Amino acid sequence: MGKAKKGGKRITKRQLSEMLVNFFSANPERVYTFKEIFRALHLDTHPAKMLAVDTMEEMAWDDFLVRTSINSYQLNTKGQVQEGVFRRKSNGKNSFVPSDGEQPIFVSERNSMGALDGDKVRVSVMARRQNHIKEAKVIEILERKKDTFVGKLVVGKDIAFLKTNDNLARDILIPKKRLKKGQTDDKAVVKIVSWPDEEHTNMIGEVVDILGKCGDNDVEMNTILAQYGLPYRYPKAVEDAADKITGEITKQDEAEREDFRNTWTCTIDPKDAKDFDDALSIKRLDNGLWEVGVHIADVSHYVKDGSVIDKEAVKRATSVYLVDRTIPMLPERLCNFICSLRPDEEKLAYSVIFTINEKAEVKDYRIRHTVIKSNRRFTYEEAQEIIETGKGEYKDEILELNKLAQILREKRMANGAINFDRCEVKFEIDENGKPLSVYFKESKEANKLIEEFMLLANRTVAEHIGKVPKNKKPKVFPYRIHDLPDPDKLESLSQFIARFGYKIRTGGTKTEVSKSINRLLNDIEGKKEQNLIETVSLRAMQKARYSIHNIGHYGLAFDYYTHFTSPIRRYPDLMVHRLLTRYLAGGRTAQADKYEELCEHSSAMEQTAAERASVKYKQVEFMGERIGNVYDGVISGVTEWGLYVEINENKCEGMVPMRDLGDDYYEFDEKNYCLIGRKRHQKFSLGDPVQIKVARANLEKKQLDFVLADDKLPIKK
Repeated sequence: MGKAKKGGKRITKRQLSEMLVNFFSANPERVYTFKEIFRALHLDTHPAKMLAVDTMEEMAWDDFLVRTSINSYQLNTKGQVQEGVFRRKSNGKNSFVPSDGEQPIFVSERNSMGALDGDKVRVSVMARRQNHIKEAKVIEILERKKDTFVGKLVVGKDIAFLKTNDNLARDILIPKKRLKKGQTDDKAVVKIVSWPDEEHTNMIGEVVDILGKCGDNDVEMNTILAQYGLPYRYPKAVEDAADKITGEITKQDEAEREDFRNTWTCTIDPKDAKDFDDALSIKRLDNGLWEVGVHIADVSHYVKDGSVIDKEAVKRATSVYLVDRTIPMLPERLCNFICSLRPDEEKLAYSVIFTINEKAEVKDYRIRHTVIKSNRRFTYEEAQEIIETGKGEYKDEILELNKLAQILREKRMANGAINFDRCEVKFEIDENGKPLSVYFKESKEANKLIEEFMLLANRTVAEHIGKVPKNKKPKVFPYRIHDLPDPDKLESLSQFIARFGYKIRTGGTKTEVSKSINRLLNDIEGKKEQNLIETVSLRAMQKARYSIHNIGHYGLAFDYYTHFTSPIRRYPDLMVHRLLTRYLAGGRTAQADKYEELCEHSSAMEQTAAERASVKYKQVEFMGERIGNVYDGVISGVTEWGLYVEINENKCEGMVPMRDLGDDYYEFDEKNYCLIGRKRHQKFSLGDPVQIKVARANLEKKQLDFVLADDKLPIKK
């Protein structure tokens, strides 16, 4: 190999390039630091080393090498053709995200081949032009993310098309014979029958369902469901199967179950709830002990694995809660009647029964199929009034349950559980779905009473199956897992809250970190920045999900946790019930792949995107009648296209577009969450209080636009 000796003839760039090509080609898998490269190529003069650094930088620019850190390189073995996901952006900055997690590559519209957001594609990485970024060209669409779209029909004389809020390059053309009698301004579901090719640049679709006219509340809510691929009506076969279930409790059912019909039992739920998943019983025992039963609707008794009802429940995986309605996982006959633990009705349940002392220490527990009969259905408000006044029907039972729940909560917090008690925004709506006012739903002691006993039951079931002797392998079981916070996001959170004068720990044990987050959440309570800091703090957390591979639940500070308590509205709970019954009867472990796949599907379907979209729709509808009104707000988001502002009074969020920010050019500082004016250096930062005027409300796009009131700058703190 060539050598650049001190005092000898200086090596040329061409020679060095050849040496580097040979060196990296001979060792394609290894990453080399500058020091290792200099030593291997005998580059011991400063000019030779600097020439090598410059040459490797050019080689990385030409994609021959990959820069793996500030001072290391590796041969680029990926080649020019790669597979991954296409991401379409409304600003034209489309990108290709490689499957191996490497950096995204820019794809211009002319090189996109009409790919849609989320499509799996094959691209060719293009030769890089001087002083240009790396680009890719889509050469094949491997798999479409979706083939059904929802939008508004525009019907012309000869042809119709669908206008959607999806980020499509062009509208979807619909031949007249495929319109299904749809008319202009109808909301419709359209399936693609022909994708673009070199001759045709538009997608061709056919109407599969007409939802109704724009602006009608039911139509708009069904549109939101359809947009997110969620079912907006029940298949008749599933409804018919549910109608055949009698709900009768047989003598055999009674013989196989523990009888709790004469033990005092109640449900505590929201006032508008109809699907009562869970009930609590309490009975005084000897020696200062209490027997507390957590009774859960025995859905698995009625919904058999593989049945037509079960297949539909798998598909849905969860009930969806929109602003004005619930889209249930199970047919109404099951979720609101047969399975629901309604008062004064005998019901089948799956129960965890605890023997607890006055210090809320669990002395013993048993898991049983039971028959129960609820004495009373409490709303949260009714139970809360008993807790606050000490008066009311069954006050002794409610007060005792609350006392035990508070001790359980204190212990959980002391162990490092994170206390995210977020205030929920709710709309009061009339019979036509029109929003009349906004109110805030807070979690009070009655809510926490139920929460603590549900957490205890979930944890106990998970430990019962998951905790096994050292040399024994635990059986396959769905867990609810939650990983530690992302360290980079935690560091960003620390920097963000510092501007408000708060601190958190970003290192140390997980208990120390979680306790410092709890201190932060306590410190901000009642302050104007509370909602903003809670939102940013939540973003630093990982998402909880389902898996058969248990890693514990960081947010709850539990080593074992599952979902057992809501089988009416969550499919994983139904899986847990079935497996628990199987294992308690001595059955063999279940098939791992099957249940992990179901866990992944349930995690994916647990999306709140449709719920958020319905809230956003009502916000825009509500604020649409308040155009021109001025409100105090706080900057809740900063992007390259403008500022998001949340109104203090009602938590409705809108955008101040960049074009409406005055006569300066603003640059986006992503690291510091702010926009800075180039001429006047005016700064708009996340968390700044501002005064806004409601400017525009676009219901179709669910978009609310604000302008700064009288061009007011951020209010000084």
